[in-house]
Amino acid sequence: MIGRFRSCSSFAPALEAYTLWGYIGRMRKDIKASCQKRLSRIEGQVRGLSKMVDEDRYCIDIVTQISAVRAALRRVEEEVLRDHVSHCVEHAITSGNKTDQREKIAELMAVIGRSDR
Repeated sequence: MIGRFRSCSSFAPALEAYTLWGYIGRMRKDIKASCQKRLSRIEGQVRGLSKMVDEDRYCIDIVTQISAVRAALRRVEEEVLRDHVSHCVEHAITSGNKTDQREKIAELMAVIGRSDR
């Protein structure tokens, strides 16, 4: 799966060791903190779901909680995509490089298409 990720640019060589092609810049600190907070909350929700199953809780209650976890994950996904558009896609557009622009738009459309499945 890592091989499918693309970079925004190779401006951050220190990150290349950790990401296949590097990024134009790191995720904004406020966005990263917000995502980490949300993901920690989701992690707790998933642990709660496991406990509900172990305790043979009512099926509809479990399904309701699964729906809440999926909604929370969608919000994290939207936040990460918004950050990606604000630096990677924006950089491709302002760079004037048509190949990079097409690649970023195609990549964005593909990930948006997959998110609805």
